Amino acid sequence: MKTAIIGAGINGLYLARKLAERGEEATVFEKRDEIGKEVCSGLFSERILDFIPESRSLIENEIKSVLIHLPKKTLKIDFSRKFLVMSHYELDKLAAGLAEKAGVKIVLGCSIEGPDSVRNEADRIIGCDGPLSVVRKKLNLAEPDYRFAIQGFIPKEDDSDFVETWPVKSGFIWKIPRKKETEYGIIIRPSDLAERQKFEEFLDRNNLKLQRVQGAVVPQGFCLPKNPTITLCGDAAGLTKPWSGGGVIWGLMAADLLLKSFPDFLKYQKEAKRFFFPKILFSKIAVKTFYSFGINFSWLIPRKISLESDFLIRH
Repeated sequence: MKTAIIGAGINGLYLARKLAERGEEATVFEKRDEIGKEVCSGLFSERILDFIPESRSLIENEIKSVLIHLPKKTLKIDFSRKFLVMSHYELDKLAAGLAEKAGVKIVLGCSIEGPDSVRNEADRIIGCDGPLSVVRKKLNLAEPDYRFAIQGFIPKEDDSDFVETWPVKSGFIWKIPRKKETEYGIIIRPSDLAERQKFEEFLDRNNLKLQRVQGAVVPQGFCLPKNPTITLCGDAAGLTKPWSGGGVIWGLMAADLLLKSFPDFLKYQKEAKRFFFPKILFSKIAVKTFYSFGINFSWLIPRKISLESDFLIRH
């Protein structure tokens, strides 16, 4: 079985490696000349080690909790599983090396216009080409909702074991200690220019001068095609957590569901919907309740809460 994977991000590289280890022929096509996602906080739950044990060497810091600074109260949420701070860029590099070692062919600088470009060369096609997926567009699937994330860094050492967030209208500002430096960022709706201004005011108020400022879009809206030979995974499928925008662990979980169903993409579509849709619905309700009720009535919320790292509730 020949499989073409469009996009050399973490999901595409993981899928290719696992398929190759099973004896399948997998080729990854990447439009850029280099592998490695540069705009990402790289905050993954310990589950990342279940998928890529070799990534343990990339750990920069360990996070046990988050402080949510509301206007009149600060909440502390303890995570049931620690979060690990890593460089997503280095994680992708590691995954590429492991994939090539397993026999995967990675073609860089190859701009794929859609599944038709490789249809004659592959029995199965998997779109892992990120939030602005060309494969998804060619399949005429609905576009996900988008958030816009901005991140930057200050050269201040911080080995704290907690992150901090400040909710804004359509998202939140964050602070992540990375031991050798400290990261700040914000995720909002692209149209919320007022919230972008609040971020600038936040930085000025705290006398923060960010370096290496970068931005990226974050898709939200899980969607898979009913197609027996072409499917999507990860950001290309709009699979990100409604409360944080993080998608690596959920994407790798979807990849495992795909591997279990392979080469039956229709079965994968059913299994992925069955697994993720209830969790997405619950977390959307939880997020909406928090923003519409919790912020204004924070006195009703306990100061200390424990949540599951990737699903809010125990999984």
